[in-house]
Amino acid sequence: MVRMDVTELWTNIVLWLGEHAPVTAAALLHPSPPPDFAALEAEFEIRLPDELREWWTCCGGTGADVLADVLPPFYTPYGAEQALEVWRAHRKTWAAQWERPACDYYAGSAGSSYHPAWIPIAGDGFADELVVDLRPGAMRGCVLEWEQESAQVLRPEWKGVEAMLAEVHRALSEGVPAGHSYPTVTEDGRIDWQIR
Repeated sequence: MVRMDVTELWTNIVLWLGEHAPVTAAALLHPSPPPDFAALEAEFEIRLPDELREWWTCCGGTGADVLADVLPPFYTPYGAEQALEVWRAHRKTWAAQWERPACDYYAGSAGSSYHPAWIPIAGDGFADELVVDLRPGAMRGCVLEWEQESAQVLRPEWKGVEAMLAEVHRALSEGVPAGHSYPTVTEDGRIDWQIR
């Protein structure tokens, strides 16, 4: 199998959606204007991984209140501006613990409050999110699932953005599961991940 970079993976995912799940594909935006990474990194106070920067140059998320569950099991990707808005909301919600979050030190480890080094990349439309973990360590850049109700992350879902997109691309193009979710398409042309 030929290895694809983030841009190729995202492009192929969007093309697949356009052919098989056109309603979902139509909801996805291209970033306009392109993200200002210097401003984002200044506010996040952390350097973004190259693969996240690359994804945000081709993925602009969706419009406000529009769901497009491209990422299993039910996550809509954020563009850079949406991610910043969500991160700011977490900063406000978790203000009392922002400087000393109830989380282990290293990337990929557990946490029971929101960590400033978690950069949101997708949401479920309620309060749960996929986040890129930028704490230090060997797993820096991994993708975690933030569960708002239980205020925790457990284990990494993917090694990074590229691994996440590669698994989604493979699931869509080969009809195999991504984690514990299988891709299906609804009658009205939306992607729907079935948990099995």
